[in-house]
Amino acid sequence: MSIIGMRAGDYPGSEITIVKELDRGLNYRRYYAYYLSEGLKIYALLTIPNGEMPEGGFPAIVFNHGYIPPDVYKTTERYIAYVDEIAKAGYVVFRIDYRGHDASEGEASGAYGSPGYQIDVLNAVASIKQLPEVNPEKIGMWGHSMGGYLTLRTMVISDDVKVGVIWAGVVASYTDLLYNWRRTGSFTPSPSSSGRGWRTGWIETYGAPADNPAFWDSVSANSYLADLSGPLELHHGTLDEDVPLDFSIRLAEQARSVGKTADLYTYEGDNHNISKYFSTAMQRTIAFFDLTLK
Repeated sequence: MSIIGMRAGDYPGSEITIVKELDRGLNYRRYYAYYLSEGLKIYALLTIPNGEMPEGGFPAIVFNHGYIPPDVYKTTERYIAYVDEIAKAGYVVFRIDYRGHDASEGEASGAYGSPGYQIDVLNAVASIKQLPEVNPEKIGMWGHSMGGYLTLRTMVISDDVKVGVIWAGVVASYTDLLYNWRRTGSFTPSPSSSGRGWRTGWIETYGAPADNPAFWDSVSANSYLADLSGPLELHHGTLDEDVPLDFSIRLAEQARSVGKTADLYTYEGDNHNISKYFSTAMQRTIAFFDLTLK
């Protein structure tokens, strides 16, 4: 789980295999596909723009969804409007399922105490770079909530992601995750994520942050922001009941303090999904991707 340890890993990805074509979007094609991560088949929704491919290939966005109980998650039923907006703007979108979600192989072990989902994201980046329609030098990433956590970590582990957009991200240090994160909204753990949590196990094994700050810093992406692979754009509703607004505010301040770009937009009275200002937030998201990837 340490950032240094993750950097030492091997994430070759694989050729993306198309399982079937789905109903087409307005100006893009949709596919149900999979790639390999540690030998596991990880399924995904893949979109490819219509029309002539630009020189070098289309820019691509790896799309990291937030927490949904893995036993109820369905590939074709989640984040449809989000993917549609980005795909219509001329991007290949690769919205991955993570291991243990829907038909993806492996165990859904959670993101914060296990490296599995992170490994799946890093292999997704390597896989989308191999797609013939994609420009491998123009890879961005979008993440919501838990997917924001995975996005931030990816951008301090790998140089392959040139820009990141995070909505309502779990982007705090592990010390903050321990002591300053208590959900007040509705949250129902799935059977695969219940039981003895990472917090208890890690404190028993490594000690509390006050006693062993080196360990807790080593697993926090926030300790490595000087190594961010590209600019960030952060979005957060002020009435988010699932993830504190302070997480995004603090990340923006920390990134700027080491000379990195981290633009932050807040949405007054909005919720965890930025439902009220969805169109505004998405327009800003696409404009940011256009500025940095096109």
